[in-house]
Amino acid sequence: MDDLDFSGKPAAPAPKPAVKPAPSSEPASLYEPRLALEFFKIAGTQEQFPAGKQIFVENEKSSGFFSKGARIYLLLEGDVAITLKGKPLELVLPGETFGEMAAIADIPRSATATARKNCRVLALDEKQFLQSLQQKPEFALMLMSIMAQRLRRSLTRLAAGGKSSVTALVQKNSLDKKMLAELQHALGDPVPTAARAGQNVVTQGALGACMFVVTKGRIAISVDRVAIEHVETGGVFGEMALVERAGRAATATAETESAWLLIARDAFLSMVKSKPAFGIALLRSMAGRVQHVGSMLREGSA
Repeated sequence: MDDLDFSGKPAAPAPKPAVKPAPSSEPASLYEPRLALEFFKIAGTQEQFPAGKQIFVENEKSSGFFSKGARIYLLLEGDVAITLKGKPLELVLPGETFGEMAAIADIPRSATATARKNCRVLALDEKQFLQSLQQKPEFALMLMSIMAQRLRRSLTRLAAGGKSSVTALVQKNSLDKKMLAELQHALGDPVPTAARAGQNVVTQGALGACMFVVTKGRIAISVDRVAIEHVETGGVFGEMALVERAGRAATATAETESAWLLIARDAFLSMVKSKPAFGIALLRSMAGRVQHVGSMLREGSA
């Protein structure tokens, strides 16, 4: 595997369920093939699938993070067809990952993956994923950036649809009390920033470089004045500013007297390296939000 090098290839699409490459007017993919290869090589297990073999099937469910043999994959050789109800969605090529969204978000597989040619992959189960994450926390940041980019596009489409009301997601306990305490200690025990009810925490379009972890109260997240999420104690928001140097995609407003901790990029990487569970919790939170906004878009187009 040491002679494999995907760095010269174009950036691959976002983690699956895959979509067609974005038009040139949209941001370029943030996927880094070399980083993915380095991450999977740390603890990954080589597996081979003959042409025609199903690697996983749509609606396949494994309860809990990476349980019951769930895996995520990096394709080394061959190609893998991703299909939904028998219809093609995308072709996975060497250097690309697949299968991670369902494992991270604890949701059924959203599509079927079939080896179209004889394939060789690197696979990671939960234990191996955690081992790799400790050595390469940048991989978690890359996945978050890809999901953040996808979420930003979905939020833009949602706002453009002119919906006056949506079913807002309630996010709480992404980080439990113990993890919140560990995070605050790792940050140097700062006093959480506070806001009164009705006060804007961030404004849509404003620039930012930190993410927020709510330690008290409830924060409403809205796009063009339409509430799409309510973040309670232990919940997080603003991740997109952590991984993308772009304007805030939404406005955050304190619904009650609230408080939060700020996390910058370097602190995030340090925390994931020392506490991989922190990175997993944030990845699952982001993945769940991508799924929620995606479902609202599907409802709107039905």
